Amino acid sequence: MTQHQHSENDLLKDGAYLGIQKYFYKTIRYERKVLEDKDPENLHQMRVGMRCLRSAVTGFAPIVRLPAAMENKPIGKMAGVLGQLRDLDVLQEIMQSYQPHLISGEKRLLTQALKASIQQRSKAFKQVKKLLRGKKYQHFKQSVETWLQDPHYQEYARLSVSSTLPDLLLPCINQLLLHPGWWVGVKIEGGQVKRINRLTLKTAESQISDREDVLHDLRKQAKRVRYQMNLFSQYYGSDYQDYIMEMKRIQEVLGKIQDTLILEAFLDRVLPPNWRQKGPKLTKQLMQDRYQAWKAFYKLQQKYLSAEGRQGLRQAAIAPLTLPSALNGSDRTELRYDSGELKPVT
Repeated sequence: MTQHQHSENDLLKDGAYLGIQKYFYKTIRYERKVLEDKDPENLHQMRVGMRCLRSAVTGFAPIVRLPAAMENKPIGKMAGVLGQLRDLDVLQEIMQSYQPHLISGEKRLLTQALKASIQQRSKAFKQVKKLLRGKKYQHFKQSVETWLQDPHYQEYARLSVSSTLPDLLLPCINQLLLHPGWWVGVKIEGGQVKRINRLTLKTAESQISDREDVLHDLRKQAKRVRYQMNLFSQYYGSDYQDYIMEMKRIQEVLGKIQDTLILEAFLDRVLPPNWRQKGPKLTKQLMQDRYQAWKAFYKLQQKYLSAEGRQGLRQAAIAPLTLPSALNGSDRTELRYDSGELKPVT
């Protein structure tokens, strides 16, 4: 495997190579443990690795020439299979976190729902096993390993990183800034952004229920921006790192809202239609958690609806460090995939 070290003369092809390499090995590092199915964290880490890899091949599309098995769509399909299992793990974690705070009758409701989720998880895990032992996944791994040994690039790959990074980052950032999710519960009057001054639980529920799909999509776009920015974090300073953390915060607060909505939808499917009447404390807690998350989003929304907040994110991406002192390669271990195992390059 070709050794790549960082320097002030880094070319785009070096960043592309390292990004794809890093997330590929993060993905397959957890493969065996996922199949053992002893700790849901392994599945979570493998899914994150595959999502990051998908972000890398998408972000570096103008730079690399990839085989079909390494493109966005097939990686997305594999990540989707992992995602179905991971979603059920998260659902069970949420139900288990609520259960100790409920009275006995409501606990029985969640116990019933947990049993249903366990049955569904068993089916989802069979699909994950089928995927990881199947020909398409094996072909994907071989395709990436072959590309890492003999990478192919587009013409742009020979440009310097510092002069071209904004061109890679800004399209994804602009999609985030233009996303309709920022405008949920907002209107324009006289050219001014108007929002409700006193955000009540009832108002929050109304705003979320009307646009839950667009809010979920905003969360996904924030995640894409975060993954994309992470690929180049070593080329930037502290302001840039702060925005990465803020993208994570956007994910978290919107994710909390989404989790409560998914749980309610699941309970609607597996419990009697009157479960809300039988579980008033659970119903109230779900709404309250959603409300608290919505208030946190309300503050973030205010920032990204302002000209200053939007320009701040753009500016962070426009100004990479001229001499990236952090890029000394000391924190990276070269690995290769050999005979079903990850092995360091010596």
